[in-house]
Amino acid sequence: MHLTVPTMLTLLRIALVPVLVLFFYLPFDWSNMACVVIYVLAAVTDIADGYIARRTGQTSSFGAFLDPVADKIMVSTALVLLVQRQETYQVVFAIAAAIIIGREITISALREWMSEVGERALVNVSSVGKLKTGFQMTAIGFLLYHDNMGWIPIALIGEILLYTAAALTLWSMWTYLQSAWPVISDSRHHAAEGKNQENNDD
Repeated sequence: MHLTVPTMLTLLRIALVPVLVLFFYLPFDWSNMACVVIYVLAAVTDIADGYIARRTGQTSSFGAFLDPVADKIMVSTALVLLVQRQETYQVVFAIAAAIIIGREITISALREWMSEVGERALVNVSSVGKLKTGFQMTAIGFLLYHDNMGWIPIALIGEILLYTAAALTLWSMWTYLQSAWPVISDSRHHAAEGKNQENNDD
């Protein structure tokens, strides 16, 4: 398999996940900033791989599959790390993180199924989904840094942004499920799915 430049950037993003975990646990004053740098670098590779793929035509099925997987691994790992460090309202924080992670799993499964029945366009990325991603990514960056900058409460701002992202997550998930519901509830699609499952079991 020939690896394109966008795919290599995506693989780099996945490789940064254990690096983020390592620096998160280092007992140094600068480890928080290092985590932010690693996180921002991962975000830059996410932007760069899509841009390069579109401009140069270096697209592949493997790259299309791997790109969203890399994003979800990075976000989920960061949230799990942040939950255990949370000192105030830990239950609320954990619920918000669970909502975000659970939504990613649910919508990924929904998109896969919708692709199988030829209705993938109904669950394309929406404006609410993009807004959610913006709040979510910014929140994680603030929370990874955690330390106050003078009078600016970085961790508190990060929490507020994360709770906002969780609310937008529920909204966007409802929007996707609402769009897909006519297909989900259509008995013809379920019959076709059952036939495909029988063929896979043979």
